[in-house]
Amino acid sequence: MKRYLSHPFWQGAIVIVVSYVAFEWVIGYVLPVIGVASAPVPSSVILQYMLTVLVGIVLYMSADEARWKSFKKPIHETMVARDRKTLRGILMVALPVLIGWLAYQNVRPSYAAPATLRSVHPAPPNQLTFRGETIELTGLENPLHEEGSIEEHLAVGKRIYVRNCVPCHGDLLDGQGHYAPAFNPVPADFTSSGNLPQLTESYVFWRIVKGGPGLPREGTPWDSAMPAWETILEQDEIWATILYLYDQTGFTPRTWEEEGEGGHE
Repeated sequence: MKRYLSHPFWQGAIVIVVSYVAFEWVIGYVLPVIGVASAPVPSSVILQYMLTVLVGIVLYMSADEARWKSFKKPIHETMVARDRKTLRGILMVALPVLIGWLAYQNVRPSYAAPATLRSVHPAPPNQLTFRGETIELTGLENPLHEEGSIEEHLAVGKRIYVRNCVPCHGDLLDGQGHYAPAFNPVPADFTSSGNLPQLTESYVFWRIVKGGPGLPREGTPWDSAMPAWETILEQDEIWATILYLYDQTGFTPRTWEEEGEGGHE
């Protein structure tokens, strides 16, 4: 044991382990629990700390030629010595698996609650732009109620919904499409009384036009995965889809008179 503790390579390994424990557990968890720190240290900051420690170890070891040679010796022997074939084989399997596991842990979706509150129906802007055209949302009504045949509009809305919305929002408009489990939060359930009945048609128009990228700050950090449909659909197609949503769910859209009394949630 004394031989290992006096070797530069194992000294550097011990410093790395101790530093990680100190950063990850002591600074990251213990100090916030006892009230010394206000919050756990983010993993990105831990990574920066560890890189700093690693660079410091390399600089220290390479500052003296004899120490640097001794530090590199176990690494060199592991890579080229004939009696280390088994160890090399284990490392060739273990290192890619470890890197793959770390990469997976870093990119996998998290279902933990966000640190800040999120508004399900954030307040809409007073106006929006649709392909350069400014549209006032305040008092805006669905123009298709007064134009053409409702049956034709519903047919268009059905076609648009089936072609574009079913994969996420589902055949039954309940947010259970076959892509839905991949999203956090899951797609909106239009059959829920907490969605369409609480919204004016102009609000739904805004959400479809601008999608997740158009959400204001209070709509984050759990952002919607819905794209901005203004680049794909025409205004009448969006309005027809809105008619179809309310028709299929049996809900009545909120009116501007009701909006003036209570406002959006």
